[in-house]
Amino acid sequence: PDIVIVEGLNVLQVNREGVEVVSDYFDFSIYMDADVRDIEEWYVRRFFALRESVFRDPDSYFRHFAGLTDEQADLTARQIWATINGRNLRENIEPTRERASLVLRKSNDHRVSGVRLRKL
Repeated sequence: PDIVIVEGLNVLQVNREGVEVVSDYFDFSIYMDADVRDIEEWYVRRFFALRESVFRDPDSYFRHFAGLTDEQADLTARQIWATINGRNLRENIEPTRERASLVLRKSNDHRVSGVRLRKL
């Protein structure tokens, strides 16, 4: 095909010590960026939505989150964010931003608020 779309958190991973990575073969790449506080809030809102839906499935691995109070759910989601998701963003995802051909910046309402195109 003329165009192949590859999506993932780490597809723009940094080449370390001469090791080839998949992004070495990309002609053009896009990085979706946003303020970390917004990303955390989106994560917390998604956690609450999942608590009311798939977490209620008796076969769900995450079933134990379904019975949390709103306060417990907020604390749990923010703890998961701080120790896992936020850390992954800082350590593994954000460092790949500079490898992207195009960086689209999203505002808290998910609209594109900025565009940065590297020289092609």
